[in-house]
Amino acid sequence: MPAITVDNVLVLPRLPRLDEASTIRPVRTVTTAPSGFEGEGFPVRRAFAGVSTADLDPFIHLDQMGEVDYAPGEPKGTPWHPHRGFETVTYIIDGVFDHQDSNGGGGTITDGDTQWMTAGSGLLHIEAPPEHLVVSGGLFHGTQLWVNLPRSAKMNPPRYQDIRGRESALLTTPDGGALIRVIAGEVAGHRGPGSTFTPITITHVTAQPGAQVDLPWRPDFNALVYVLGGRGTVGADRRPVRTGQLAVHGPGDALRFSADTVQDSNTPALDLYIMGGRPIREPVAQYGPFVMNTRDDLLQAFEDFQAGRLGVVPTERLPHTGGQGTRP
Repeated sequence: MPAITVDNVLVLPRLPRLDEASTIRPVRTVTTAPSGFEGEGFPVRRAFAGVSTADLDPFIHLDQMGEVDYAPGEPKGTPWHPHRGFETVTYIIDGVFDHQDSNGGGGTITDGDTQWMTAGSGLLHIEAPPEHLVVSGGLFHGTQLWVNLPRSAKMNPPRYQDIRGRESALLTTPDGGALIRVIAGEVAGHRGPGSTFTPITITHVTAQPGAQVDLPWRPDFNALVYVLGGRGTVGADRRPVRTGQLAVHGPGDALRFSADTVQDSNTPALDLYIMGGRPIREPVAQYGPFVMNTRDDLLQAFEDFQAGRLGVVPTERLPHTGGQGTRP
């Protein structure tokens, strides 16, 4: 898992040691993501399947895309499709992905980069591997997270953020046993580059075998820990977790997790995608690519899409950029 890494984590800022008064969040549930297919047929794990929407709030959906090693001609993406009422956060760990939307946003992301698309009032977009990856095949691995928007922001104009992996805040643990990448929000005073409507924090943590991490976490945020790869434990009671599992945490102001001393040969470390945010606590009405507050809102979204009010496919689009797409 290349993502963004450093040759020597000991040169990075370090997490403070937890205060004795800190409360390690308990693990409430551990669920295993079922496998499925998305878009034109690329494999995904549905990370939030079976989890209460109240536990997820302000998040809606998370797919782990891959990890898959494509043969030549096999890489797949999505066709043009609409969104309204939420944000998509696409994070690439391995491989290359192109994005283009009807609002003019778009670019190419690769190891450690993030595309943050606020659909807001609505748009069309497409996500696809560049032509050179389709021809050659290769490794592909990433995530797409859907972040809900509050009622007051659902009809805001769409916007697009192109976040390079090198812009993420990087830090380590007091003993240097883990690399923490802050994509959005803040961890121990270190702020990630993602700009959000809803207060959230997103991090990607790689813990080396045997390492333990005590991560400060805002007490007013929920806490979701998804295992991208490897084996380890979460919580003060050391609940076992492995690839494809999601741990929902209870209240507290810190997360604790550790990597097993022995990992599988194809997953040499414990990789975690950690999410938390302030719950919106508003009604959610979702159907497919629309996340609204009421059934009437959904009907209006479908009507607007069918009438072309969510945008049109650009006449002169380049769905594959050879990995060198324009970056806004």
